[in-house]
Amino acid sequence: MARQKNSDKEINIVSRNIRKYREQLGMEQKELSRRLGVASSAVSNWETGFSKPNLDVLVPVCRILGITLYELFGVDDPRANMSEQERLLVAKYHELSEGHRYAVDNIVDSLAAAETMDSCPELTRLTYFSRQLAAGIGDPTDLTDEGEPIYLYSSELVNRADYVFTVNGSSMEPEYHNGDMVLISRFPECSDIREGEVGAFIKGNEAFIKEFQRDGLHSFNKRYKTIHFTEEDKVFFIGKVIGILDDGDIASDSDVRRFLAAHESVIV
Repeated sequence: MARQKNSDKEINIVSRNIRKYREQLGMEQKELSRRLGVASSAVSNWETGFSKPNLDVLVPVCRILGITLYELFGVDDPRANMSEQERLLVAKYHELSEGHRYAVDNIVDSLAAAETMDSCPELTRLTYFSRQLAAGIGDPTDLTDEGEPIYLYSSELVNRADYVFTVNGSSMEPEYHNGDMVLISRFPECSDIREGEVGAFIKGNEAFIKEFQRDGLHSFNKRYKTIHFTEEDKVFFIGKVIGILDDGDIASDSDVRRFLAAHESVIV
């Protein structure tokens, strides 16, 4: 149904424009028919929309009426906004052999890729763990082998991070809220955690974001008890919490696609 409507619209535009440009020249329908070598009724049928010219007659129609195919079909001529230099380059391109055109195409593709890279926002790829801190996460030894890539807009803080975790619960309010995505600089790349610093830890089968103190892992929310541990307890230090992500820190899908395309392109 949609195709039929588009076809009807195309006929109407061509019909209207043949009549428009013919009348501008003061040319009779019979004269246009004679010069095209078609039946005398053909032009009348075109202009009323009863039929439309065959493809092989479109160019002669345009030549006689002194118009372009773009004008006949009522569309913008892409060359209209070209500079004289651009027109000259296009003309020279058409004079090249097939092999030389191929070489030019490769050069243009390479330059376009370089332009894309220059205009592409700088992104940083980190590892995002969908499992939440402060909830049972399973075997902690598989931490380094899981996670999925997350692309963030680069900044001094983001570039210092390695992991992104999601906070679960209210134990670290008011500083860290449920659902916050936190940046973590992993151990051992980061320095040992000191008293009063916030880190990500695994004790037994649970992961926590807590403030480290000599006597245990503390919550900012006083309703939660301190997590104590002894030398026999298996407590793993994942890394330091160095910041909280805002929604605007996460790269948009379009920027990620541009970033990947720019960095995966090969300059020849």
